Amino acid sequence: MALKKSDLYSSIWSAADVLRGGMDASQYKDYVLTLLFMKYVTDRAGRPDSLIELPPQQPPEPKKDEDGNIIPGPPPPEIGYGGSFHDMVYWKGKPGIGQALNQIVARFALHNGLSGSITTANFNDPEKLGKDKEMIDRLSKLIGIFQDEELNFSGNRAGDDDLLGDAYEYLMRNFATQSGKSKGQFYTPAEVSRVMAAIVDVERASSANFSAYDPTCGSGSLLLKVADRAPVDITIYGQERDIATTGLAVMNMWLHDRPTATIKQGNTLSTPSFTEMRGGKEMLKRFDVIVANPPFSVKEWSNGFSPENDDYERFAHYGIPPQKNGDFAFLLHILASLKVGGTAAVVLPHGVLFRGNAEADIRRRLLQAGVIRGIIGLPANLFYGTGIPACLIVLQKRSSAEAGSSPDASADRGTNPGEDAGAVFLLDASRGFRKDGPKNRLRERDIHRIVEVFRAGREEPGYSRRVPLTEIADNDYNLNLPRYIDGREAADRQDLEGHLRGGIPVADIDALADYWAVFPEIRRRLFTDLRPGYLRLTEERPAVEEQPEFRAFTARLDAAFDDWFTGVEETLRGIDDTTHPRSLIQELGTRVRAHYLAQPLVEAYAVYQHLMDYWETTMQDDVYTIVAGGWTAELQPEMTGKGDKRKVRKGYFSCDLLPPEIVRDHFLSDDVARLRDLENKIAENEGEITAMLEAEGHEEGLLAEALGDNGKVNKSAAKARIKELKGTQDPEEREELNYLREYLYFENQVLGAKRSHKAHEKALRERTYDQYESLTPELVQELVVQHKWRAALRQRIGGETTAVGQALGRRLRELATRYDRPLPELEAEAARLGERVNAHLAKMGLTW
Repeated sequence: MALKKSDLYSSIWSAADVLRGGMDASQYKDYVLTLLFMKYVTDRAGRPDSLIELPPQQPPEPKKDEDGNIIPGPPPPEIGYGGSFHDMVYWKGKPGIGQALNQIVARFALHNGLSGSITTANFNDPEKLGKDKEMIDRLSKLIGIFQDEELNFSGNRAGDDDLLGDAYEYLMRNFATQSGKSKGQFYTPAEVSRVMAAIVDVERASSANFSAYDPTCGSGSLLLKVADRAPVDITIYGQERDIATTGLAVMNMWLHDRPTATIKQGNTLSTPSFTEMRGGKEMLKRFDVIVANPPFSVKEWSNGFSPENDDYERFAHYGIPPQKNGDFAFLLHILASLKVGGTAAVVLPHGVLFRGNAEADIRRRLLQAGVIRGIIGLPANLFYGTGIPACLIVLQKRSSAEAGSSPDASADRGTNPGEDAGAVFLLDASRGFRKDGPKNRLRERDIHRIVEVFRAGREEPGYSRRVPLTEIADNDYNLNLPRYIDGREAADRQDLEGHLRGGIPVADIDALADYWAVFPEIRRRLFTDLRPGYLRLTEERPAVEEQPEFRAFTARLDAAFDDWFTGVEETLRGIDDTTHPRSLIQELGTRVRAHYLAQPLVEAYAVYQHLMDYWETTMQDDVYTIVAGGWTAELQPEMTGKGDKRKVRKGYFSCDLLPPEIVRDHFLSDDVARLRDLENKIAENEGEITAMLEAEGHEEGLLAEALGDNGKVNKSAAKARIKELKGTQDPEEREELNYLREYLYFENQVLGAKRSHKAHEKALRERTYDQYESLTPELVQELVVQHKWRAALRQRIGGETTAVGQALGRRLRELATRYDRPLPELEAEAARLGERVNAHLAKMGLTW
């Protein structure tokens, strides 16, 4: 069975459950990720394209007596003393498992030149893993999770997509979320990484000589996003201060099939690892693109070296950052490490845009030198370990030919292609995000809009603009985004005359011009003139969605969806084992966005988000399943229970690619209709029972004698009461008798319908199961493409049409309510109410 991404993620994440309790997420991530790494390298070893070598077995030396003679004993095992996951499996349930796992990882690391990089997790730590049997059980269970046959990574790629690499990213994000403040900084959110990778022009790479560098690389995820976007394999360099996190980065590179990446451990500012001889002097190595998410506002940034006498001249041109804040220290290191013609993107806190003193001087010099290409303001609470808002600063050095003759210009002067070199492109993306637990996350629509607008240099009111250096200078080189971009929503105006005399101001209706361009007839039908400049609604509660013109609009957008889907249907039907899922969704997203840009009132980015949400929750797994196993509907038995008590639910089954309800509705529609009729009958009769109980199910009611302690009718008591009342001539008792009989009638109707429903449902389930036997790949393809994907996307995207009508109707009702009663009318009503109150008071003898 094909391994779905979601199943892979959940299976591996369950490994963390084994370790929770003994340590926090910032610690147990090292154990889980190390085992994941060992499983991966073991499965991939021996492939023709693999750079992995597993070390040979190194069994312990045989025991000897005092004279040096070998003591007879059983021969050493053939496994357990190498450097593979198989060796780890050998030690399951055995004493000494912790020390053995440490040695297995160490052997692999030594054999592949990774010593010190991947050996930070101590599997023999009793404080974290327990002592004796507790340690044995915990580690054995952990190994068992990765031993699952479904977690076979020997062929884990689907085209250009790395299932395991994505699983690693999933784990990193979850570990970062749970690690708490200051412990999740090893991971840059994938969404931010994608934005950064898209704006550093890595697409211009044409050979492996093109270099990418991250001076504070953490787990390496940001570097990998850059490398993934490059059209060719590029050379990767990274440095990370924390030893354990360096190991994460090394493993991350291997898991993403980039084992040649150079990751060094050390303090980037005091002891940079990447240098070269230039002009007879050791200087910082320069790179084509640089990306970085350095720790925010480090206070001890200058420990270990003297910024005033920096060997690499990083602070000579722009100044020395303040002693207690290292934000600009990292930025200047990045600038010094950037090649002529190179581009860098760095995440920094918003404070770098406006803080004063030494930082103000550095900012001014950078702007005057023209190396700041743009700034992107991000939402608050995106990053792990901090909730403060951050920004992306994009740096660029232009070529020597453009640089001019100043001593530093050829190295440091930047430009925006085709624009004034002094202008800075500012973009405020702080309001586009979604909540995800305790953090905020950029949505797909937010990512795409940021990248598209920034790369095109497109100015959008309240979102982005190109600001000339003269304007920035007039603001004393303060780059705080609200000074240049006003992203606030316009205040809703209050019309004084409208409040005094009534009527909706024409200006407020004219402000809805985008709607009236599409619905001119709706405007004519809903409004009449009240007096010059003011209108009156012809309907008390305007139902926009019921207007013929809106129905025509709905039909138009439905047709637009059909046109788009028909255009991509051939691509979807062509999914096979050569399909690259990531490339597929990129194509679908590009086409749906372009298609809906031509549609009025509906936001193309919102439609794009619906597609991406469905891809994330459902379609992605479907595509991976098809790539791995073709257009086949593989049934899985439905399980009940939890943990060790899980068992097969007899007669029940599921199919992820082609759910049973789709097969049932398509082939067995008459049976489905019968089932729905029974469900309706049950609901109707239960409604009657509820109504009767509400009306007479109290102490004085007709059902009182049959009520149980729970307030419901006891069937035995009701029958006994009917028997007791049989033949009575008393009118009240006759009424009670008939009521009880009617109540039991409805109960019997429900009981009978439920029995029929259960039997019919079982038969329908069996017939649906049999139907799968006759499904050809062509039929599976038709049902998945048309009845699953098309139907789901049509419903999701169709919601945007409904939202248009709701938004217009809501605004019209708001305006109508605001101006429906003029001030004189309100004053007259207040006077009338006052008179009534005074009259009541007078009756009570209270007058004044």
